[in-house]
Amino acid sequence: MNKKNGLGQYHQEKIMRIFCADVTATQAALLTGMNRNTMNRYYSAFRQAIFAWQEERKDDFAGTVEVDESYFGRSRPRGTHKKLKRGRGTTKQPVFGIFERGGRVYTEIIPDAKKRTLQRVIRGQVSLDAVIVSDGWRGYNGLVDVGFDKHLRIRKTIEGETKYVRNGVHINGIESFWSFTKRRLAKFNGVKANFELHLKECEWRWNKDFDTLNRELKKMLV
Repeated sequence: MNKKNGLGQYHQEKIMRIFCADVTATQAALLTGMNRNTMNRYYSAFRQAIFAWQEERKDDFAGTVEVDESYFGRSRPRGTHKKLKRGRGTTKQPVFGIFERGGRVYTEIIPDAKKRTLQRVIRGQVSLDAVIVSDGWRGYNGLVDVGFDKHLRIRKTIEGETKYVRNGVHINGIESFWSFTKRRLAKFNGVKANFELHLKECEWRWNKDFDTLNRELKKMLV
């Protein structure tokens, strides 16, 4: 952090604490009486630092790994008169997620949820020794053929009966992350031009308490 904008260490650390408490920049400006543009600059700098921090920690995911895709944004982009299906019959923006049980989560904005796209991300982020758990979407077909010989699948609905865990197989971890992310992004009006920064921030925030967030943010900004 620096003092080029006239803020001392006390005020800068105060902004960091407010950010870690997940208060929006608008609310933070009101709470502190600081200029909104100043607050935006700090928040932007924090998110850029978080993005770099997360990117440095995306080495191979191992152990038991849950994979899933989710969809964000309007059902049809403004000005579009035809459907632009992206994999599962939706026009929303697909995002692919990987969750290492007991550890990290990784997200990537993808053009579609087709087999080739999903395999590219999985092969780039997941160890071949990992146990991959997915749902029954056909985009996950063929993982064994590209080296992942431990692939478990859950069919949530069988003969009209829906279950989220079958024989111990589930993707509850990554689905919990998607739920958290969508609730968080609702505060920022959903998908924006800086959507990827917000996604990485959600990765970083998930399952961490305030003290951990504050400690890690300080490390990033040294």
